[in-house]
Amino acid sequence: MNLTAETNSLAQQLHAIDDQLSKRSLALDPSGYFIIYVDRQQNLICAKYYSNIINEQGLAVDPETGKPIPARGKVDRQAMQLFTGRTAKELCVEIFEQTQPCPVTLFDHAAYLGREAQRAELALLQQQEYIQD
Repeated sequence: MNLTAETNSLAQQLHAIDDQLSKRSLALDPSGYFIIYVDRQQNLICAKYYSNIINEQGLAVDPETGKPIPARGKVDRQAMQLFTGRTAKELCVEIFEQTQPCPVTLFDHAAYLGREAQRAELALLQQQEYIQD
């Protein structure tokens, strides 16, 4: 097997691991959630922050209406704050170090945001589409 074939095989294995892990159940952060996207015109990684409340059924609901927030599809809500960075590190420093109180209360949510910021940065650098996991 040549180096390219080995690299492709490893990439496929790693992709399969990530795909499987993306299907696991997650606890929702009671402080809110983020919609991450790439602004190619300004070369920025952006993260819109939305507050939410977790109801008795464990669903994230809009604090104003009390209605559940769907996991898929477009939601017509006003973001509480927009965070931006030229790199994943810059974005994460703004969210986790420069914002008080920190809008993230769970460690797994923080790790997820770091991973997504890295993916968005790579998509920005490689001129590829970024879709939040």
